[in-house]
Amino acid sequence: MQKDFTKKLLEWNRNQNNRSMPWKGESDPYRIWLSEIILQQTRVEQGTAYYEKFISVFPTVMDLAEAPEKEIFKYWEGLGYYSRCRNLISSAKKIAFENGGHFPSSYPEILALPGIGPYTAAAIASFAFGLPYAVVDGNVERIIGRYFGIKTPIGSAAGRKQYYKIATDLLHKKNPAVYNQAIMDFGATICKPQNPLCSDCNQAKNCYAFLQGMTSKFPMKKPSPQRKKRWLYYFVVNAGKDKIWIRERTKKDIWQNLYEFILWETGKIIPQDQLQKTSFFHDNFGKQGFRIQHISPAFSQTLTHQSITGLFVHLNKPLGKLAGYQSVPRESLREYPFPKIITDYIKISPLL
Repeated sequence: MQKDFTKKLLEWNRNQNNRSMPWKGESDPYRIWLSEIILQQTRVEQGTAYYEKFISVFPTVMDLAEAPEKEIFKYWEGLGYYSRCRNLISSAKKIAFENGGHFPSSYPEILALPGIGPYTAAAIASFAFGLPYAVVDGNVERIIGRYFGIKTPIGSAAGRKQYYKIATDLLHKKNPAVYNQAIMDFGATICKPQNPLCSDCNQAKNCYAFLQGMTSKFPMKKPSPQRKKRWLYYFVVNAGKDKIWIRERTKKDIWQNLYEFILWETGKIIPQDQLQKTSFFHDNFGKQGFRIQHISPAFSQTLTHQSITGLFVHLNKPLGKLAGYQSVPRESLREYPFPKIITDYIKISPLL
């Protein structure tokens, strides 16, 4: 059954696979690595433009390693999951300055790079170096779960072990790059998450989920954790001479290395008529005679495990000094990498 699956997958790949992507067929490990990091938690349609932009601006790993970090984060802006960008920078510097610009060519060495897990290491090892390692991403899990009727939830320790063993058994050892690309393309175009094209699938007659009429049930998943809700109040305060106070987020929380206005995280929504009466406002601004000039509507951003609501509060006069913050010209704000919720506000605010 496993040999039959692999044979039919490669037949489909030769005769029907027309999926096109700018990195498909690429053998340069830097470009493969870059595309895989960008596509972690990102749809191909969105990631393609970022990939092309990065390749244009940073054509080699040395170019990426030598670029200012603020510039790299700015190019990454909007992709989210900013730990990927931090790991991208760390890996680039390690490759450039510790490995002489040469990308590591063995699976263990690739896996040791910051931000690279088994899937990404397998993709680079197989696509760039022809090594027999199976990729196991969401597409592969969905195909295997449906075809074999796997009841073990993906994401569980037992599930990861089981899926990886099956994926390795299915792998075409003599041509792992072609096989790995084929199974991911098959998942993206035929065995899709919603409305799979079972009538066009040459694996259907042996597929457990299709035969049982249960394609929507596989792969089995663990219950999703409840999202944490966070309320962020950003105080947009002038620093004189048409400048604004901002700071870089340095703590290990969401949006590390991105910039923000003066922040107060409240834990709840504060009625607008009460905001100026809070102890935070009184202690930071009220004693100096500040008043609220304008409060924006709520802006929202949903992360994997968090739901963010942000409001932007403009004060009526400049603030002379502010420890831990830097003053930047209003017209330069767009040069700094901000979280999407702040970028969205800057784009539409008549006050910025």
